[in-house]
Amino acid sequence: MVRLFLCAVCWLCAVSTSAAQTATASVPAGPPGAATSPAAHFNWAGALKQSGFLLVVQHSLRMAQQKTRIHLDGPFWSDYVYSVEGLSGWNDGNPVITNYGGHPLMGAITGYIQIQNDPRGIALTWDPDNPAYWKSRLKGLGWAAAYSTTYELAPWGEAGIGNVGYDRGTMGYVDLVITPLAGFGLVLLEDYLDAKLIARLEGGKVTTRVRILRVILNPSRSVANLLRLKRPSHRDTR
Repeated sequence: MVRLFLCAVCWLCAVSTSAAQTATASVPAGPPGAATSPAAHFNWAGALKQSGFLLVVQHSLRMAQQKTRIHLDGPFWSDYVYSVEGLSGWNDGNPVITNYGGHPLMGAITGYIQIQNDPRGIALTWDPDNPAYWKSRLKGLGWAAAYSTTYELAPWGEAGIGNVGYDRGTMGYVDLVITPLAGFGLVLLEDYLDAKLIARLEGGKVTTRVRILRVILNPSRSVANLLRLKRPSHRDTR
């Protein structure tokens, strides 16, 4: 029953995200430079809703796996605590592509969720000589670390819904470390490619070819855009 309640909460979060983002999209944009005004505050509501939307998508995909469904029965809290206690060692039994490909992608997506809701970071592009750029991206790293930790260990995460860790050897530290840190590196790489390659190839014109190029070379940013109900190829800076 508790698992069903948590799933319902996640779905409601996704629905509210869709409604809220649609409403926001209908509001005319402010004057240029307004998004970076020092008086503007971090959009907590947008960041939390977009993160909740991502959580719903991830759990929905997990429900297609038998190893998740077989652990949906049983006493919730005792199973949850036993699952968290199963955190041990580095590896978790998942394929290399999952741990070192899929999880860094998740870390980068959640990093961009923070960046696109931060008025001081949303308009910043690759600029390693700018302290503000690093401050912004490190905040994204923090958001990714918080999301990945709760996704692994919180009652609404894998340990609670599907009881990852209940079967010993299925929960390790690899995801807690690789997801945010490799995701941070992926954010930097996508920023670099966007500024140094994509923007130059565009030549100031946004064509279908350009949109496809943006999505292919910036996959994490593209997914983060979808979570706020914008085109995958959307750019806040041009």
